Parts: sequence; structure tokens; C-alpha cells
Amino acid sequence: MKTKDRIEQALMSAVARTDAPGTPPKLARAIHHAVFPGGARVRPQLCLAVAAACGDDAPTVSDASAVAIELLHCASLVHDDLPCFDDAETRRGRPSVHAAFGEATALLTGDALIIMAFETLARASAAQPLRLGPLTVAVGRAVGAPGGLVAGQGWELEDQVILEDYHRAKTGALFTAATVTGAISAGADPAPWRGLGEKLGEAYQVADDIRDVAADPDEIGKPVLQDAQWLRPNAVAELGMEGALSRLQRLLQDAVDSIPSCKGAPGLRELVLLQAKRLVPKELRESAA
Repeated sequence: MKTKDRIEQALMSAVARTDAPGTPPKLARAIHHAVFPGGARVRPQLCLAVAAACGDDAPTVSDASAVAIELLHCASLVHDDLPCFDDAETRRGRPSVHAAFGEATALLTGDALIIMAFETLARASAAQPLRLGPLTVAVGRAVGAPGGLVAGQGWELEDQVILEDYHRAKTGALFTAATVTGAISAGADPAPWRGLGEKLGEAYQVADDIRDVAADPDEIGKPVLQDAQWLRPNAVAELGMEGALSRLQRLLQDAVDSIPSCKGAPGLRELVLLQAKRLVPKELRESAA
């Protein structure tokens, strides 16, 4: 089974539990809207690629880890789009959850997805119970404080922000969780894989800053110029376009260089470089090549 098909099947199984009798129909529809159709599923792909490189001896656990990472990512997008943050009307080329279902339902949807992520991990624990604790800690760190997604959102509300700290929490933390949980799922030491997640995550946030300034909204499926509107940290504002593109290139190269020597290394390098091509808006790709 192709990796993306494997991810979609596992996500469908997790989300299907919300269709059970007793679930408020509007909430169930909003949850489905938030998860499907998804984007590139880069984080769960990265998780499974690392698990494969480490042997992937417990696919049930690695699937659960990949699903948990993606559900948390989807939850962060739902909350990020709310009027109290970006007030974005579109996401992935269609109405955001709060635009389609209302602000209150969107808030509950994000909360439900966070809980679903941890429930998915717990349900898979029977296959390898000793791995559940480390997986739960790794995922919890990725979404909480002091350095997870919640902290990243919190930095947007501060007057003084260090750009690297913001990027590391807002985006890097979940990428780091993807590589770390991929290794833990396969019973491997996660330490050698942390650097890949950190560098790739920072690269994605720099790329997101570039797209916020220079991309066509139709190309990226969401509003642009949000950072300037909400006075938020942005790599282009701090470094200039040339400096931001240079930082993006450096982070991607560091990510590739950090991949440990293993049988799956060539496939991981290919995944990183393939995703790198889609990080930069079309009109800037030549200058970033």
C-alpha cells in the first residue's frame, strides 16, 4: 500500500469513530471537513518514513503516531483560522471550519481533534504497550508549553518575539514530533532523528512566511499578508526576501545533512527534496533554486 493511501485509511478509521450514534451531527461534519480532503500530509509521511528507516516492526503503532501528528496539525489549523487569531475565511481552497460551521463549532472541532489524537495513540498501545509512554510524552511536548504548538500560538500574542523561538514552537515542534515518534514507534532511539524534524520544521515556517508575503492565495488555498495585518513575526519582514530564501535553503540542506546513515536514508532525502520544491511560490522558485 502506498504511504499516502495508508495514511488516509488510518485517518478515516480514526475519524469514523465520530460518526457513532450520539455525536452531534454538525460537529461530526465539521471534524470531517477539518481533516478531509487533506493537504500534502507531509508530517505523517515523515513519521512513517522514519519508522520505515528504523524497521517499522509495529505498523499499528506507527500508523497511530502518524495519525496523531496529522490530527494535531489539523486541529492547529482550525484554531489558527479562528477570528481571535487569523480570522481566515478559507483553508485548503475552501471555507475554513469556522466559516462553514460557525466559531463555536470550530472551537469544539479543534478540541475534539486534539483528544482524538491521544485516543488514537492509546488504542494502538496494545501492540507495544511500553512504547505508549514515550510516544505520549513526545506528542504532548509538541503541542503544549513551553515549546509546542500552543507556545507558538502564544508567541503571536507577545510584544517581543525571537523569530527562531517562534518558528521552533509554531511549526518545528510538530515536525520534530513526527521524526521522534516515527523512531519510537519502531523501537529505535529517537535522538538521532530529532535534528531532521527541527530543521525541516523551521524550513516550513520560513517558507510559510515567504508564501504569506509573495504567494497567490489561489495557489496556497488560504489568505495572504496575514502576518503584516496582525503584526506577527515574519522571516521576510526581519530578513528581507533574499535573506528569507537563503535561510530556507540553508535549513533544507541542514535537514538533508542530518538524516542518519541507514537503509532508508535515500528515500528520506528524496522526500525532503520533493517537498522543498513545493515550499516556495512559483514566481520565486527560480531565484531559490
